[in-house]
Amino acid sequence: MARQLVLGIETSCDETAAAVVIYENGRARVASNVVSSQIKDHAPYGGVVPEIAARKHVEKIDEVIKLTMQQAGIGFSDLSAVAATAGPGLIGGVLVGLLSAKAISLGAGLPLIAINHLEGHALSPKLTQDLDFPYLLLLVSGGHCQILKVEALGIYKRLGTTIDDALGEAFDKTAKLLGLGYPGGPLVENAARLGNPKFPLPRPMLNRDGCDFSFAGLKTAVARLAQSIVAEKGMLSQSDINDICASFQAATIDVLINRLEAAFAISGFDGQDRQLVVAGGVAANQAIRAKIETLCEQRGWRYFAPELKYCGDNGAMIALAGAMRLGEGIVSDFGIKARPRWPLDELSAPLKLKHGYGKKGAKV
Repeated sequence: MARQLVLGIETSCDETAAAVVIYENGRARVASNVVSSQIKDHAPYGGVVPEIAARKHVEKIDEVIKLTMQQAGIGFSDLSAVAATAGPGLIGGVLVGLLSAKAISLGAGLPLIAINHLEGHALSPKLTQDLDFPYLLLLVSGGHCQILKVEALGIYKRLGTTIDDALGEAFDKTAKLLGLGYPGGPLVENAARLGNPKFPLPRPMLNRDGCDFSFAGLKTAVARLAQSIVAEKGMLSQSDINDICASFQAATIDVLINRLEAAFAISGFDGQDRQLVVAGGVAANQAIRAKIETLCEQRGWRYFAPELKYCGDNGAMIALAGAMRLGEGIVSDFGIKARPRWPLDELSAPLKLKHGYGKKGAKV
């Protein structure tokens, strides 16, 4: 395969990110990777405000791309293509990144490759590890919680998905409820490390048929638990908060392990093909990573996860997906539109209408 240098742009949520990836003979090397975070902008609200996110992307995108190219030591004429997230995500942010990629593509005469943000996460371990198709994927982030069978580039079969909220959202809402701040995932994880998982919180969907998830009820149970402690003691102590976080995290881990065991049983993988990838922002949680790695050891599966810096949203995973698609001769035309919803597995998305399929398209 010819050597590819691809600029990847990612603006689907609250990180303005870009990277240059060199892809040759099926192996990737990250030449530069720049991420401009908006944490300080959204922290006062306890979550991402779409309008603020879009405006910050407009302010930062040129600076981030310029720095990315400088760190890679190349000019636009050295690139093979430019790739950008075209969805799913907050539509204002997605538009900023995609339009920037179109401008570079047009100005520099480069192929344009529109990338599904979820595919970027699905391929992200390949940035630093030797991982071949096929494999099972647990995608856990602020907006998504799915189990998919990754058969090849662009060929994905969904085995399970959340029927309400994503796991990352549950972490963030728990942190907000307990007054921990934003982003909630790392703060809940840190508090859980100091706590005792003594509260009997529910394990939604445990031992149900299939591999679907549900976290809305768990969030409600955390809220009621906190309210009951306040009603009894007048306030939540730091010890109470730590114990609630530990109990919440233990419940989520039990659910993830149970749903993965169900997926293992129906995945159709056997022998040396048994590979599990855990990707997405929540994959940075050390307790979750450790428990899933132990599960894989016990069940005879090989375990893969991105390096921590590639778990969250980043341009490198988008550049990699673009390089792999370019190698297959897959490029986009300038008519490609930004999509707030874009299921990775288009075929199964409309099948379960109760999970949400409206005028904006299937939920992811």
